[in-house]
Amino acid sequence: MDKKQKNQLIETLDSMLVENKNFYLADISGLTAEQSSSLRRLCFKRNVSLQVVKNTLIKKAFEKNSTDFTELYDVLVGNTSLMTSEVANSPAKVIKEFRKKNSKPILKAAHIEESFYVGDENLNSLADLKSKDELIGDIITLLQSPAKNVVSALQSGGSKLSSILQTLKDRE
Repeated sequence: MDKKQKNQLIETLDSMLVENKNFYLADISGLTAEQSSSLRRLCFKRNVSLQVVKNTLIKKAFEKNSTDFTELYDVLVGNTSLMTSEVANSPAKVIKEFRKKNSKPILKAAHIEESFYVGDENLNSLADLKSKDELIGDIITLLQSPAKNVVSALQSGGSKLSSILQTLKDRE
């Protein structure tokens, strides 16, 4: 790869970092060709982009970006794969699902919106994050709950009231 191609790749990585607020850095070294293909297929099914990137190139893309990624420089050793997705928890779910049968990939770090998560110990909490659509659904459910309770109380109260009136009428 010549210098011009490297600069183009750095530009591509930089624009990808600007467009995607969610990305994961993972170690997939040691996977066989079959396992690697299986991981790529799983990523494709879950709308997760997987790309093996040289550490020096991604570091240069980090340096070029307006966001301060210095916290991630320490994890840029060994084999590094870049996983991106529109949904913040999708790459974590892919890693978790794939690790049911394999020992890799190992999460090196993640950048979700403006937060950094360094280390594989964050995988479970990242996988449990709710997506934007799930959060909106939860909020709508919470907002509907009091209204449903009021309507239910009014309906049950109406039948109680009519039965009380009927009982009073029957007594006379």
